[in-house]
Amino acid sequence: MPIISFGSQDVDLITGKKTMTIRKLWKTPLKVGDRLHCYWNLVSKEKKKIFEAEVTNTDLISFEDLKNNDELAKQEGYEDSQDMIKEFKKMYVNGINDDDRFQVIYFKKLDVDEWEGEKIDEKDMIVQRADILFDSGKYDKSAICYTTALKFDPEDVYLLNKKGDNLTRLGKFENAIDCYEKALSIEKNNEYIWNNKAIAMLNSERYEDALIANSEAMSINPKNSVILYWRGFILEVLRRFDDALAVYDELLKIDDKNPEVWNARGNLLTDMERPEEALESYDKALELCLDEEDIDATAQNRKGNALLDLGRYNEALVCYDKAIELSQSNVDFILNKGVVLMELNKFQEAMETFTKVLAIEPNNDDARVLREECLENL
Repeated sequence: MPIISFGSQDVDLITGKKTMTIRKLWKTPLKVGDRLHCYWNLVSKEKKKIFEAEVTNTDLISFEDLKNNDELAKQEGYEDSQDMIKEFKKMYVNGINDDDRFQVIYFKKLDVDEWEGEKIDEKDMIVQRADILFDSGKYDKSAICYTTALKFDPEDVYLLNKKGDNLTRLGKFENAIDCYEKALSIEKNNEYIWNNKAIAMLNSERYEDALIANSEAMSINPKNSVILYWRGFILEVLRRFDDALAVYDELLKIDDKNPEVWNARGNLLTDMERPEEALESYDKALELCLDEEDIDATAQNRKGNALLDLGRYNEALVCYDKAIELSQSNVDFILNKGVVLMELNKFQEAMETFTKVLAIEPNNDDARVLREECLENL
């Protein structure tokens, strides 16, 4: 019973696209008709059976001939032969000689009813792999898995929604909308899918359509904080600022401990040229940030912007310094510090600050122009 282990990144196995593999010749070579039991990550905690297969053909090749064979390397899933050889040297730690022989194994995947060993739920296995890839940010590969899983059940609402989410991450918004619409044709009262559709439409710059989809979600559950948050954002994009503010205020009645909502409210009030109220929202966001450093750095910067608008330059400078301490290579934060230093007539320090920006982004035009202005004032 030959067992073959593959890396879990080989998602082409489950689609049937990959039907061959290359292995160092075993003591008993594989032959046509042999049954293969194929696993992902056989020697790790992530071990999982993926399918059984039957050997359809085999070839022998020396390492000397294999190591420059780009065509075989690409069939095995590598970019080229050099990429393949690097991996082989990791796999075969005792070394490979030019006269070592490898077997090219061609196989066909068998239907689960034909398996000799343990049978698995193939759809469930593929969905698990898709979810792991999605959570890891490997959206190209997870999209392949979700598409393959849907072949088992084209009307699985969970999979249609996840595929839509996946396509959204890949920037394929219209395709994502198609997935959400198919899911909603099956389960029309799913508030989360309506909201996901709204987000995809928002990204497609179909702002009015996004508001309509969000309204459908609201009609199902008007107290869902996620739906309310996106409603506020959509209204803000539509420049319906008073309506957006009312939504954020409603959301804060439901949950007033969310720093992202306070930040969003502060940003909106800044756009509405109400800096004092914006500052209050930013202060509340900072109070709630705790150890969320990314949010904290952004909130410090936004608070600095509000203080800058109010002419409270020294306080703004303190905020920008805190933001930079948390995110040292963020050029926007450093630029803002330079601007406030100019307002304080500290041109030497401002020039040095803009020089730091140029060290990170040599082609930053804002930093270059502002630096030249500082030099004129020294």
